[in-house]
Amino acid sequence: MRRLMMRMASGKGEGYIAQGLAIADFLSAMYFHELRYDPADPHWLGRDRFVLSTGHYSIAFYACLAEAGMLQVEELPTYGLNGSRLPMSTFENVPGIEVCGGSLGQGLGQSVGMALAARLDRNGARVFSELSDGELQEGSTWEAAMSATTFKLDNLVALIDCNGIQADGAVHVAIEPVAEKWRSFGWDTREVDGNDLAALTAALAASREPDGAPKAIVMRTVPGKGIPTLEKRERAHFVRVGNDEWDDLTAEMEAHYHG
Repeated sequence: MRRLMMRMASGKGEGYIAQGLAIADFLSAMYFHELRYDPADPHWLGRDRFVLSTGHYSIAFYACLAEAGMLQVEELPTYGLNGSRLPMSTFENVPGIEVCGGSLGQGLGQSVGMALAARLDRNGARVFSELSDGELQEGSTWEAAMSATTFKLDNLVALIDCNGIQADGAVHVAIEPVAEKWRSFGWDTREVDGNDLAALTAALAASREPDGAPKAIVMRTVPGKGIPTLEKRERAHFVRVGNDEWDDLTAEMEAHYHG
């Protein structure tokens, strides 16, 4: 997936590559260890729903959907180009994408509605809602969190990506301690290294417990994970990279994983 992301971003000079690299491990855990879906029928009614609230993470989501068999790898290089159905922030016309993400603070509320609908349909579907630490500054997020507890939505899992950055630099609002806040709202909460595949799969497996409480997994991720040069960048929300740098960064990534 990280290789695919580098190919998608190469030559474009800019993009949300740092966040994409950061959540590759999480998406791998979700799609290849936990989520119920049918690549041949993305609209299967019994599928689990995954809501990517941070729609600008789409570069990682498209790579994941290609690995999952819902997109053709050959289409990925059109990412971000005029006329492509793979924009830099997700649209619903892509197979496997449930909502148009990117208007931050909306994903968890949408997920609460989906979880309620799944309960009414009695189809056993679960809803997984990714959101960011920046979104914890949105009041609508906490309204949704209270609603999930009120309705005892134990088929809902919030996946909070805590990477410490937002559009203009570091997250500066006092959102910590994140895990304790979610517990205080009545959520069964775990905190993990968001780049540790074993820890992620274990936390997702534990979230299956039908105990009447919504589940939260706080994931501590590193922007640019796997490419040390990008990991060190302070302003990593929207990375600008010269065309001459992509090959070097890709080689650095390969050395990091094989060295």
